[in-house]
Amino acid sequence: MKPELTIILVNFNDEAHLEDCLSSLEKGTSKLAAEVILVDNHSQDGSSELVRTAFPRVKLIRNEENFGYARANNIGIKASSGEFILFLNTDTVVPPEALPALVAELRARTQAGAVGPALVHENGRFQVSFGGRRNFFSEIGQKCFLNPYYKSVLGRSSKPRDVWWVSGACLLARRTAVEEAGFLDENFFLYFEDIDLCLRMREKGWEIVFFPSIRITHAGAATTSALKLQTRLEYRRSQVYFYRKHNSRISGALLKIFLKLDLGWATLSWRRTPEEKELVRSEKARIFENENKL
Repeated sequence: MKPELTIILVNFNDEAHLEDCLSSLEKGTSKLAAEVILVDNHSQDGSSELVRTAFPRVKLIRNEENFGYARANNIGIKASSGEFILFLNTDTVVPPEALPALVAELRARTQAGAVGPALVHENGRFQVSFGGRRNFFSEIGQKCFLNPYYKSVLGRSSKPRDVWWVSGACLLARRTAVEEAGFLDENFFLYFEDIDLCLRMREKGWEIVFFPSIRITHAGAATTSALKLQTRLEYRRSQVYFYRKHNSRISGALLKIFLKLDLGWATLSWRRTPEEKELVRSEKARIFENENKL
């Protein structure tokens, strides 16, 4: 029987969370016709072997190198057939009732291209997993004012809201909307690819909806915490590319000034080792290799 739901997970050395995540999916999909596809980005921690032996029903795709989050997800999409596609991080735990509720909401809202639940830490603290336009001023406003506000009110909120984007840590989309948007942009290696996809779905006329009453546990930064400096630099590189695609020259120029100060300080800080400083310098050159386009 053709699945109504495809669940795609991209894994990179996250054996620590995989068992809990995949076990929760076994329970969470018991009332759904679902397929689970795990795309492994050349992990070296034994996680692929864990999936193969403990979860034989999961379709495992192993890449010969780390292709990044966007490309790996596209590989999973092209190997799938579900009417709905759930992009899910490996460091999540899904309650049994969450996925049927998300699918029901997306099915009922015929104008919605994607929906997302509230993401909470294991201690119950809310994460901000949705937002509006992303430009230089809105990013400052969200980080300084809106994020603290949202974290305090989400626990008391149950009303769905139309948003510009929802987090790719748990994003349920219509296959039709993803295909119309042109899949994920593989120029993003890590970060911002989910926001970019949502914006392109909106450009095609689809709505994006956030559901605070549906909650998923998300550890956060599971596969990147061991490489904090490198992932910080990947974030900045994706941020620059995102601004080139979606923002004005003024917003891009302000970001460029900020990043030059931020990365310049990183090369001067006494807390950085010589190797880290050299990494920042080389990545700074990559980030601004097409500086005239920003």
